[in-house]
Amino acid sequence: MAVQVASMHFKERAHAKLHDPQLQASLRKFQGKFVPARRAAITELDDFEGTRNAGAEIRQRALDDLDVWLTIFDENARARGATVLYAQTPADINALVLEIAQRHGVRKIIKSKSMVSEESGLDHAIEAAGLTVVETDLGEYILQINGYEPPSHIIGPALHKSREEVTELFHARHGTPRKDAIDELCAEARSVLREHYLTADMGVSGGNFFVADTGSVVLVTNEGNATLTTTLPKVHVAISGIEKIVPTLDDVATLMRLLPRSATGQSISNYVDILTGVKGEGEYHGVEHMYFIVVDSGRSDILASDVRQALRCIRCGACMNHCPVYQNVGGHAYGWVYPGPIGIVLTPMYVGLENALDLPYASTMCNQCGVVCPVKIPLPDLQRKLREKEFEKQLRPWHERAGLKAWGMLARHPALYRSVTSIGARVLKMMGDRRGMIRRLPFGSGWTDGRDMPAPAGRTFHQLYKARARGTPATLYTSPVPAARGEGAIKVKESR
Repeated sequence: MAVQVASMHFKERAHAKLHDPQLQASLRKFQGKFVPARRAAITELDDFEGTRNAGAEIRQRALDDLDVWLTIFDENARARGATVLYAQTPADINALVLEIAQRHGVRKIIKSKSMVSEESGLDHAIEAAGLTVVETDLGEYILQINGYEPPSHIIGPALHKSREEVTELFHARHGTPRKDAIDELCAEARSVLREHYLTADMGVSGGNFFVADTGSVVLVTNEGNATLTTTLPKVHVAISGIEKIVPTLDDVATLMRLLPRSATGQSISNYVDILTGVKGEGEYHGVEHMYFIVVDSGRSDILASDVRQALRCIRCGACMNHCPVYQNVGGHAYGWVYPGPIGIVLTPMYVGLENALDLPYASTMCNQCGVVCPVKIPLPDLQRKLREKEFEKQLRPWHERAGLKAWGMLARHPALYRSVTSIGARVLKMMGDRRGMIRRLPFGSGWTDGRDMPAPAGRTFHQLYKARARGTPATLYTSPVPAARGEGAIKVKESR
C-alpha cells in the first residue's frame, strides 16, 4: 500500500494551511531555529564553499557511474555476511520486508526514520500482515500514534505539532498525567519505547549513505534510536534508494561536514552509526542477519532525465528551512512524502507530472534553496525544466498556454508589441484610484486580493526610456514613491 498522492491538490491544500492558526504558530517558531543555527555552523569551516564543491562532486561522481558503485557495494556487503536485495517498486519494498519477517519468525518490528519506507507505506503493509510495528524516531512515533499522520519535514517529521498537542496526545494514548515540559515528554516517550527495543524481533532503518568500498550503511541521528533499532533485534533491514551510494568512507567524512550543519546547525550529529555485515565470531554487538534493500522506484528514470542533479540530495532539509513557500504552508500542502523545493522536483518525477501539476509552480524562484543546498543542486533550474515539460505535454490549462503563445507572438513583432503595451499602460493608469493605486485587476484577483500596486503613468518602458534619453523627466508611477512608508509604495493588504 503506497502513500496516497494528493500533490494535484496543492493550491487547495496550501490555501487551507494558510488559514490554519495552529500550523501558522508552529511555523513561526520553526523559522527561528534552523536558519540561524546553520548560518553559525557553516562559519566553523575554513572553506565552506570548497567543501560544498567537494560534496557536490562526490555525489555527482557516484551518480555518473552508479552501476559500477552498486556492483562494488553488492560484492562488499555480501562478503561481510549481508544479503542484498533489490526493489523495483514500492510494493516490492513491502513484499521483501514481509518475506524477511516470515523467514525469521518475526512478530514485532521496530523502525527508525526512513523516507523510502514512507514512499511505500511500509507500516500499513506490516500491520495488514498481522504484525506489530513501532516507530522509534520521536517525531515519527508521535505521528504514528496520532493515526499515521504524514510527516511534514524530512528532518523534523512532527514540526507542525505544538507541545500542547503532543501533551494531549500522550495523555490520551499512554494514559499518563499531562506533562508540560519538553524533557518530561521525551522521557515519557523513551520509557514507552524502551520496552519495544527489548522485545522486537527485527529492526528496520533507512540509510543516509550506502558505502560501496565497505558494504556499509551509515545512519545519522540525534536520538540514538537508530543505534538501538539496528543492534538489539536479531535481524536488521536497511532500506534506501540507489542514489544513496557513495564510493568511500572518506567521501562520507566530507559529506558529514555538510549534512548536520545544513540540517540542524550542528557541527556533528549526536550519533553516527556505520554498520557493516553481521556479528562475527567472538563479537558481542551486532545482528545475526543483515539485509540491504536497494530501491529504484523511479530513480533510474530520474537518472536518465534532465533533472538528474536532484538525486544528489542528501536529505538535509535546508532548502525547506529557507523556502518562503514552505515557511508559510508547511509540508502537508505538498501532498506526498517529499515537501519543499526538493519535493517540487522529486514528487512529479516519482508520481507522474500529471499528478503534481502545481508543484513546479510552488516556488518564488528566489533561489534561496539553491544557495543553501550543501551539494549545489540548482533547484530553480530543475523546477523550470518541469514547467517546460508541462507545456510540451500540454498539461497546463488551455487559457494559460494561449496567453503565453500570444505573448510569444507579440515579443517576436516589436512594433505590435509597442502598440499593445502602450494601450495596456494607459488602461492600467485609468484603473488606478485617486491615490494612484490599483486595488483590483479583472483577471488578476489572485494577486490583488492580497496586495495593492502603483498604477503606471500611462507610458511604457520604451517611452519612458526615450524621454529620459531626450532629457525629459519620466515619471514611472502616477504618484511619486516616497522614501519611507509613503502611500505610493507597493503595500500588502491586511487580511480580510
